[in-house]
Amino acid sequence: MVLYLLVFAVCMLVIGSVVVVLLSTRTPHYRTDAQGLLTLFDKALDSQISDSEWNAFIGYPIRHDEYLEGIRRRAARLMEEHGRRWQIAQGKPLLNAHGHSELQALRDHLSARMALRRS
Repeated sequence: MVLYLLVFAVCMLVIGSVVVVLLSTRTPHYRTDAQGLLTLFDKALDSQISDSEWNAFIGYPIRHDEYLEGIRRRAARLMEEHGRRWQIAQGKPLLNAHGHSELQALRDHLSARMALRRS
């Protein structure tokens, strides 16, 4: 009888601790910030970005900041109009020359806005 109670108590302790851990942890989420976008744009301009990394930025809306959502939409439009997805695997640029210059202008605009917010 003592052995049964001991096994029962240990099982309840293990199950209870698993339930507490599951209730206390939250689902991880991807939250884009302006500095992350600058880093992403720099990688895209240097042709060092992967297709999945670019699609993770383009494919998920930014709900916490309307300005960054506008930047994301402009970048998605650039990809639709000037994108060359098939050449990323070969190490070639993500965008053609016109798209590259527009992405550079978008990056500079975001950088200037961040500088204004800091001061």
